[in-house]
Amino acid sequence: MSEHKLTEGNLALKEKHVIVIGTAERPQAQQLRVAAYARVSSDSTDQLNSFVAQVNYYTTLIAGKENWTLADIYADEGITGTSAAKREDFQRLLSDCRKGRIDKILVKSISRFARNTKDCLETIRALKSIGVAVYFEEQNIDTSAMSGELLTAVFASLAQAESESISKNMRWSYKQRMGNGTYIPPTLAYGYVLKDKKVVIDENRASVIRRIVTEYLNGANSDDIAVRLTADGVPCRYGGTKWNSTSVRYILTNEKYTGNSLWQKYYTTDTLPYQHPRNRGEKESYFAENTHPAIITTAEYEAVQALMEKRRQMLSPAQNIPYPFRQKVYCGNCGTVFRRKVVRGIIYWVCMNHEQQGSGCDMTQIPEREIQAAFLRLYHKLKKRGGSILTQLIADLQTIRNRKMLWSIDIIELNKRISELSDQNRMLTDMNKVGLVDSDIFISRTNELAGQIRAAKQEKERIIGSDNDDTIQRTREVIELLEASPDFMPDFDGEIFSDLVECITAISNDKLRFRLKNWLEIDEPIERTVR
Repeated sequence: MSEHKLTEGNLALKEKHVIVIGTAERPQAQQLRVAAYARVSSDSTDQLNSFVAQVNYYTTLIAGKENWTLADIYADEGITGTSAAKREDFQRLLSDCRKGRIDKILVKSISRFARNTKDCLETIRALKSIGVAVYFEEQNIDTSAMSGELLTAVFASLAQAESESISKNMRWSYKQRMGNGTYIPPTLAYGYVLKDKKVVIDENRASVIRRIVTEYLNGANSDDIAVRLTADGVPCRYGGTKWNSTSVRYILTNEKYTGNSLWQKYYTTDTLPYQHPRNRGEKESYFAENTHPAIITTAEYEAVQALMEKRRQMLSPAQNIPYPFRQKVYCGNCGTVFRRKVVRGIIYWVCMNHEQQGSGCDMTQIPEREIQAAFLRLYHKLKKRGGSILTQLIADLQTIRNRKMLWSIDIIELNKRISELSDQNRMLTDMNKVGLVDSDIFISRTNELAGQIRAAKQEKERIIGSDNDDTIQRTREVIELLEASPDFMPDFDGEIFSDLVECITAISNDKLRFRLKNWLEIDEPIERTVR
């Protein structure tokens, strides 16, 4: 039996015949599909010339390579490049790479491709994983020949430093223009528009400014004016017709309506990601007279400020709105509104269901001073950190809105048109490369296609921009209110509370939930006091 087992073992150990299949190599004659990416000037004329020049440059460059064929040329218009998400053609380039239409990307420099280390590393890593190489002409770096990500990190860091240097130069330029009185801010005050690079009055909105000032000087307060403007359907600063006292006070306290300018009320931080805090003496500010046409006189503006201060002195903070918590505080258990009551000289807010039925709700009464104290703590937190949080919220909301809009029928049709025009441009380039199109006709038709592509993209941006998001508008108004309010508020201010807070929910006997006017909800504990 042992001999039989030995024989079977010998059979099992017989040499196996293995066929080795070699790796598939790319045929040398196969064409490498090469794309180019660029960013062009924000000025329309320069933009067109720059785009055409780069089309000709890359067409000639790629045509000069025996095994290269032009896949497409991608160009984003007038965008800083510090955020890849804002570059539409860059995103289209990445999409085409994922679809297997591109083997290699040509870029003038790393700073044109990405301006911070994180974006650059993530994008190059993603492209390398699908077999797409990136060649940076200025640095003579081809990612397909890189052994690791160290060089990428180094050059991406240089690109970030370059971006910061450019930003620093731009801030220097702004400072010089502020100093000599020629600065024009990127966002103009309500009532002004930019025409032929000059700030001019928008007469339709200027009449609103004059109406607000006149009504205020005639005795109306900001709340009354806001109600009347809303009832009359007057357009707001960011679209829509829903006015509030914050929007009115923005106009009443803005010196620009006198034709004068106070610049650098806010400043940009020195490093990425850039923040824009209010200037409270950290940087120089600049006041210039007669920088643009006036909508109201200086005397009217000063009269408004004097009246505003007089009213502020006449009313103590707690008296400016008699009962600011009325119809504002709700029970988190049963949803019933709280009512005001006074017991032995102490003001309380109590759930009406609990008050009337006793056992119907176990939410106990809350002293008014504790609600006020909770709001003051919330207010100072918002003053300290709320600006950056709310600014990021606006950016996130805009991103979500843009993504939603990309699925609308109009946007889909415009995307198809942009794609078709790009295909025509690519076909024209291929025909020119083999000499089937006269050079003059090629340049003329390329210019025409570039104009049509630009017009389609502008229409797409218009549609996206016309989708006014009320949450974004309200968040901007909350930011404006916080910026216009005092840094330290020792006592409860009913007017600021009413402008800032939509409602309060008593989540429990120990916690309040404040819903701001932009529907952002923030919890704040109740700190019980003993008297």
